[in-house]
Amino acid sequence: MNFLNVTSEIGRLKKVMVHRPGKELENLTPKWLEHLLFDDIPWLDKAKEEHDNFVETLRKSGVEVLYLTDLMCETLDFDQKVKNDFIKQFIDESNIYSESLKELVYEYLSKIDSTKELIETTMAGIRKTDLENYEKRTLSDYIRDYPFICDPMPNLYFTRDPFSIIGSGVAISSMKSNVRSRETIYGDYIFRYHPDYKNPKIQHFYHRLKKASIEGGDILVLNKHIVAIGVSQRTHPFAIEDIAKELLISNDHQFEKVLAFDIPKTRAFMHLDTVFTQVDTNIFLSHSDIQEELTVYELTLDLKKSKVLVKEIHKQLKDILEYYLKREIILIPCGGNDVISGAREQWNDGANTLAISPGEVIVYERNHITNDILRKHGVKVHTIESSELSRGRGGPRCMSMPFVRENE
Repeated sequence: MNFLNVTSEIGRLKKVMVHRPGKELENLTPKWLEHLLFDDIPWLDKAKEEHDNFVETLRKSGVEVLYLTDLMCETLDFDQKVKNDFIKQFIDESNIYSESLKELVYEYLSKIDSTKELIETTMAGIRKTDLENYEKRTLSDYIRDYPFICDPMPNLYFTRDPFSIIGSGVAISSMKSNVRSRETIYGDYIFRYHPDYKNPKIQHFYHRLKKASIEGGDILVLNKHIVAIGVSQRTHPFAIEDIAKELLISNDHQFEKVLAFDIPKTRAFMHLDTVFTQVDTNIFLSHSDIQEELTVYELTLDLKKSKVLVKEIHKQLKDILEYYLKREIILIPCGGNDVISGAREQWNDGANTLAISPGEVIVYERNHITNDILRKHGVKVHTIESSELSRGRGGPRCMSMPFVRENE
């Protein structure tokens, strides 16, 4: 039986899930970039090569790597009814308003014999030209020149966002943007039907259909007692209060506090982990803009465990971390103390590190100023190329969902 265990950001990484970029990137066009939450068009072959190097770096460090597509294939091949239900749910959530068109898409997907090809097709998106019998059926077809029947999912290689492992449980995200909402179907099916992960003992802290949005890039497990969550462009305060209650009331976990970090609501500060990650027991990397006074909300439960209590705190980031983690903290500014370098390297995810053990991280090679500062603090740095991967505005932490870490 496989199990889940993530009680810190830096415990030695044992098992992680990733998604190798696929044809969904080749369905990006300049006209629809903003709609699909991208800033540029990556070159797929190079993106695959860079991602393969990322995976190889993980494996050389003794990490077992799971692929999202493989997990979904194992899930759907296990039960034909589940496979058919998946196809129907995918179509129902694809914003197809014509019943006749839904039937056409169902016929198209059902004829795909290979489960892997089926999964990759749902991820890549379905173009109108993919359907042999497609014809204009609605007023929308005449007015809107959108080329897809089902949107592609180019953000899917950022596996951190659609669900999160917290302790030995899972939170399936409710995504802020409708264009990313179907990404969470895969995690939902894995944790309901996969032969290894449908274990009823796995607690579910959040459900994908809840209205208040929360995304995995905003969730950092600081230790077995404290979880930090960003109040960001993508995560709503109501969702944090909801998930906090589930975490704190759990009998299977030792969580005592949730810290809600109020960060700027901009694309550059999309999630908490784009400006703040842990690299060692007492070392954190952050953007200089959040190193000054922050507003942080401490969420706890009253003694009857029926109500979330909220306490507002205004302190500098270093003071907040030292108070709650009970140790001296070193804060490394992304890009150093230079305003221009800091802004450039944070935009290229210099603050988005993936720790594979205490004091050992994977980073993008391009952020050389930040990487040199990390080395000067004794951190072992593994660099990977990122000319194409970084175009999606996400770094090594964004591209990984740890399933198992050793306890510190």
